[in-house]
Amino acid sequence: MPPTTPDISPDGPPLTLAGLQIDVLEGAFSWYIRSLDFAVSNDLDRRMAHLDMAKGKGKITAVLLVDRYPGVRPSQIAEVLLRDRPATGRIIDALVTSGDLRRETDRGDLRAQSLFVTPKGQALANSVRRIIQEQEREFFDFIAPQDRAQFMRMLKRAYLNMRKKLE
Repeated sequence: MPPTTPDISPDGPPLTLAGLQIDVLEGAFSWYIRSLDFAVSNDLDRRMAHLDMAKGKGKITAVLLVDRYPGVRPSQIAEVLLRDRPATGRIIDALVTSGDLRRETDRGDLRAQSLFVTPKGQALANSVRRIIQEQEREFFDFIAPQDRAQFMRMLKRAYLNMRKKLE
């Protein structure tokens, strides 16, 4: 049985953490998102400490996308990551340097690169998938099964709307 968390009503008393009320942040989505990102990222880094993937936002997504879509372009990965091309280029450079990905000149456009996973990268992608599935089961066990689908719909909707705002 998942642990229970008290229902927090927006009309109830102010949220107090470590003996402190968090002022206007109590009603700020951004504060909770940043805090959750910090906790989830730390947990994922701990779970992936034995992999060369640890401590790097964007690497997980890049490896999984290249594994699933051989020949994907860096610009497509940048679009999914909501990052600019130079930042995405640094992520890809690190994965190429570590031997997880390889670049090829795109056959249809000699100015473009296509990305492919190496055998080492494919093994890494498979390990990452297992770790993420385990984290989903264990780290988020406080979200009741009947709430998960709704929560995921809200997260996806938020992500898709943020993409539009950044265009």
